[in-house]
Amino acid sequence: MLLEREREQLVLFGRRMVTAGLTRGTGGNLSVLRRDEGLWALTPSGLDYFELRPEDMVVLDLEGRVREGSRAPSSEMALHREVYHRRPDAGAVVHTHSPFATTVACLGETIPAVHYLVAFAGLDVPCASYATFGTEELARGAAACLACRDATLLAHHGLLALGRSLERAFAVAEEIEFVAELWWRARCVGTPATLGEEEMVRVRKKFVHYGQGAEEER
Repeated sequence: MLLEREREQLVLFGRRMVTAGLTRGTGGNLSVLRRDEGLWALTPSGLDYFELRPEDMVVLDLEGRVREGSRAPSSEMALHREVYHRRPDAGAVVHTHSPFATTVACLGETIPAVHYLVAFAGLDVPCASYATFGTEELARGAAACLACRDATLLAHHGLLALGRSLERAFAVAEEIEFVAELWWRARCVGTPATLGEEEMVRVRKKFVHYGQGAEEER
């Protein structure tokens, strides 16, 4: 079975996406890339995350052609493929319908640096213009927003995050959902203050060496 380890990761993190409150039902999707093999594994379309097995995952090449798997790939296959084309450092993509990030996305607004954890994504979290789900238009617009960010909102839709690993991409999605909630709560009672660009650049650099492993600085 191709990409067996990556398929197992998708089973685990698909369930975590639901239990962490980052999506409901069968919403959202995840993928992991093995760039040295030119293959990536993607969650299938419309299946319960708690019933997924490694063999349900779909393996594709970098052009989006199915190389192994009997299930239909996620309807957002083009979204993942375009990110991998635009971001050679991306090793995984996580797409969620997390409630607070999606709330901001429905306003069509950028999440500014209201908290230093925005630095998980960059200086801020932009919002890609609305396009119908599953379309090349959505894929191109979202990938363009990720040129110098590791997360973007999708207008009237949800959140898209990337990382060198699935663990990192998932962490970005979790932290940005947390910041989106803070932004929403602060907006309910006033006008949130924001951190300056110089401070966000400083925090971004500190995150390179944060924790037990070091992310390579971009």
